[in-house]
Amino acid sequence: MTQSNTIKGQDSLLLIGRVLLALLFLIFGLQKLFDYGGTVGYMVHVGLPLPSVAALVAIVMETIVPAAIILGIATRPLAVLLALYTAATAVIGHHYWTMTGMARYQNEINFYKNISIIGGLLLLYATGAGRYAIDSWRGR
Repeated sequence: MTQSNTIKGQDSLLLIGRVLLALLFLIFGLQKLFDYGGTVGYMVHVGLPLPSVAALVAIVMETIVPAAIILGIATRPLAVLLALYTAATAVIGHHYWTMTGMARYQNEINFYKNISIIGGLLLLYATGAGRYAIDSWRGR
């Protein structure tokens, strides 16, 4: 008896997974885009150098990259890139270990949510985008 490494509906599940992973980034990336001044202000608040550039990087990473992942364009390298970005945002934006009280609790939750998202992105790297992706149609 031969065992297959694929499950029924795997390509559909990969598409749904790509959309769900990317949705969070798109929602907040569009907010950053439409409130660019507020985004730059936040970058100043967290002490990032070149806050205008940091805001642009955040907007690109949270709009263009997840849109490409949804479409299945360069999925594997972009999944790794987004995982690295997510790790950086966890450390920069959710450094719960320097906080106390409710701020510590809320940031610890968000830090570990980021870690979980990184896990999903690494799984996407391992599996690829599936059949319902531009990568697949282009033979990647």
